[in-house]
Amino acid sequence: MADRYLRFTGTAPGRFLTRRLGLPRPAPLHRWSPERPSLDGPLLRLTVAAPCPGLAGVLNRTGLPVRTEHREGDGAADTGNRGTAPYAAVVVDATGVDGPEALHEVHAALHPVVRSVATGGRIVVLGTAPDPADHHRAAAQQALEGFVRSLGKEIGKGCTVNLLRLDPGAEGTAALGTAAAAAESTLRFLLSPKSAYVSGQPITVRADAVGADGTNEADGADGADGPGGPQPAEAGGPSGVASSGAAAAADWTRPLAGTTALVTGCARGIGESVAETLARDGARVVCLDIPAAEGELTALAGRLGGTALPLDITAPDAADRIAEAVPGGLDILVHNAGITRDRRLANMAADRWDQVIDVNLGSVLRVTDRLLKAGAVRRGTGRIVATASIAGIAGNAGQTNYAASKAGIIGFTRSLAPRAAAEYGVTVNAVAPGFIETKMTAAVPLLIREAGRRMNSLAQGGLPVDVAETTAWLAQPASGGVNGQTVRVCGQSLLGA
Repeated sequence: MADRYLRFTGTAPGRFLTRRLGLPRPAPLHRWSPERPSLDGPLLRLTVAAPCPGLAGVLNRTGLPVRTEHREGDGAADTGNRGTAPYAAVVVDATGVDGPEALHEVHAALHPVVRSVATGGRIVVLGTAPDPADHHRAAAQQALEGFVRSLGKEIGKGCTVNLLRLDPGAEGTAALGTAAAAAESTLRFLLSPKSAYVSGQPITVRADAVGADGTNEADGADGADGPGGPQPAEAGGPSGVASSGAAAAADWTRPLAGTTALVTGCARGIGESVAETLARDGARVVCLDIPAAEGELTALAGRLGGTALPLDITAPDAADRIAEAVPGGLDILVHNAGITRDRRLANMAADRWDQVIDVNLGSVLRVTDRLLKAGAVRRGTGRIVATASIAGIAGNAGQTNYAASKAGIIGFTRSLAPRAAAEYGVTVNAVAPGFIETKMTAAVPLLIREAGRRMNSLAQGGLPVDVAETTAWLAQPASGGVNGQTVRVCGQSLLGA
C-alpha cells in the first residue's frame, strides 16, 4: 500500500510543514535494484586503538572506494574541489576498545564525520563479543551497543547504524582476523542497499564458522599485509572454503548458485518475496504453501523456475513429503508459514489459540527435527531461517497467541543453533519483521497503520523485500559465522527497543 505521507514529505510544502511542526521526515530508502545494486559514494574506514587484522582486505573487496582519513571538507554535499562526495558508508573499527578512555576515541572518530554521511548511508561499528574474563573490556564493548542504538535513532536521512561484533572464540584476539574473514558476507550485506530497513542491530560473527567442509572449527590464517593494509587469505579453491571455515562465494552477485531452498508459506506476501530473492541469488526454490493456494503457488514456481509443493505444513507427514520432494537434500530451509487469529485473551477460544501455536511454532519444531535427523539438510551449507516477529519481542494487545508463537521461534533459534552446528553442520537463525507493508497491514485501521509506520528510526514501514534480503544473507554459505541470532527487520522499531 502506498505511503502517502512519505510522498508528501518529499514535496516543498511537505518539507516546510514537517520542519515547522516537528513531524517525522522519512527519507526514501535506497533498496537493491539491478540499476542501483550498490551504495553511491566512498566508504570511510576509521580505526580506534589497534586495527583488526584482515578487515582492510574485506572492505576493499566490497566494491566501494575506501578512504582511511577524513579531512576538512570531505563528505560535503557541494564538494567542488574541496574534498570527497558524501560518504556512502563509514566503518569504525573499534575492536581494540578496551576501556572508558578508548570510548573517547570513538567519539573523536565519528563526531566530525557524522554530518558527512550521505542520505541513505550506512554506519557500521565493529566491536568484539564482550569477554567475561575482562570486565573493563566487556564494559567498553557493551557500551558500543548503547552508542549504536542511540546514534541510529538520531542520525535521520534514511541512514542505518549497526554493530558488528567479532567473536574470536577460545583463541581470543589472536583469531580476530579469522572472524573478520568470516564476516565478509555480513559486511557486504550491511554496506549495501539490501540492508535498507535493518538498523540499530547488534550482529555477532563467530570465527568458528560453519563451513562447506561441514565443520565449525576455525583453522585460519589472518593473511599477509598488502598495500591496502592487512589482507585476509584468499578463499580456497573450487570448494570455496575460506580460512575461517565459512564458504566464500565464488560469485557475490549470485551467492546461492547451486543451492536448493524450500520456503514455506510463499504463495504471497513476505514468503513470495523471499522465494523471489533466493532465486535471484541463484537458488533453486521449492515453493510450499497450503493446497488452497496451489494456483498462486504454481504460478510463482513457474516464474522462478522452481517447484511447487502444495502441502499443509501441519500435516503429520509434512516432513516426509518435503524430504521426498528434495531427494538430493536441502541447503536452505525457510520457515515462513504463519497465521493470525487475533482476539484479546478473555475473548479467545481455545481453537484460535491452538491453530496459531501449531502453524507458527509446532510445525517448525516437528519439521526441523525430522529433516535434521533424516539428514535432509546438507552438512556445511545447511541454513535454517525462521520468521519471528517484533510481536514476539515486545508483545501486542490482542495477539497473545501470535506473540507467544513468535517468541517461541526466538527460543527455538537460540537453543537449537549451537547443537545443530555441532551435530549437523547447520546454522539456525531468525528474522523478526516489524511493520511491513503487506495486504494484511493494509487492512489495519488508518490511525493504527500510521502509528506503526512512524514508530521506528526510519519513520516508515518496511517492504517484504527487506525481510527477504535479510533472509537471503543468512542463507548464504558464506554466512556460516552467524548462528543462533534473531535479526530485527524493523527500521529500529521503538517497540521492544
